[in-house]
Amino acid sequence: MGILIGLSACVQVTAPDKPIVINLNINIKQEVVYRLDGDAKDLINEEADIF
Repeated sequence: MGILIGLSACVQVTAPDKPIVINLNINIKQEVVYRLDGDAKDLINEEADIF
């Protein structure tokens, strides 16, 4: 019985000396798609100076 107690494992957990750094390279691309009604498109083309 004494031999089994002497062979038991010991686990130690310690905090790291330096902070953990996580670099994330994230690219965000947004694409806007719009569709206009034919009448609205014609109106915009006719009155382009007000837009």
